[in-house]
Amino acid sequence: MNTGTAETASAKEKLVVALDFESADDALRLYGELRRDAGMFKVGSQLFTKAGPELVRRLVGDGARVFLDLKFHDIPNTVANAAREAVRLGVALFNVHAAGGSEMMRRAAEATAEEASRLGLKRPSLIAVTVLTSMDEEALRETGVGAASVEEHVRRLARLAEAAGLDGVVASPHEIVPVREAVGRTGFLVVTPGVSPSAAAYEDQKRVTSPAEAVRRGADFIVVGRAILNSPDPAAAARAVVKEMENVRIS
Repeated sequence: MNTGTAETASAKEKLVVALDFESADDALRLYGELRRDAGMFKVGSQLFTKAGPELVRRLVGDGARVFLDLKFHDIPNTVANAAREAVRLGVALFNVHAAGGSEMMRRAAEATAEEASRLGLKRPSLIAVTVLTSMDEEALRETGVGAASVEEHVRRLARLAEAAGLDGVVASPHEIVPVREAVGRTGFLVVTPGVSPSAAAYEDQKRVTSPAEAVRRGADFIVVGRAILNSPDPAAAARAVVKEMENVRIS
């Protein structure tokens, strides 16, 4: 599925709003407020665990483009089967953990294509999480990565994902350029969390930047959560993010 690239997607299409809520009602309420102001809506682990696939079906059934952010990481067969279920839900985008290795990612990519073809559906884009924005080099060392810097590790995982046939990666704003340098394929997607007009909104994330700077560096999609969710006027906050990105596009 072509979900757009930095060259072709509009600023609105680039904005992914994270529906990080405890209930389906709250998520659906915000979606209703923002459906005209954002291009995609992210359903993550908390909301999916609470509300299940039925919420995703409701969003997709209403025409929403959904990023299913469950970061599948398991043995290859299990992840391949999970990928098939994601296709059946009709999501536009979903992810796996690159740390699961090349076979796991390759099997997921194959299952995604096969299931979409079997059902006559558009193939969702499959991307790999590189290094979480909450992690730094000390956290990498704790997990046994060794002497590699965050940037070096992201580069390695991005190349691994590309070789396995995935459509792109999730990477922090600080690794957008390194990913572009490591993977030269046109259309390779970079989806960027850790984006906020106010970095203070993301105290638990260490590698963050503004929407304008993320787009300037080459992000295809930016994920914004608390800066919009916690605003007294979420729709206005979403429009402000879009406007900020539009100004970068025409500069």
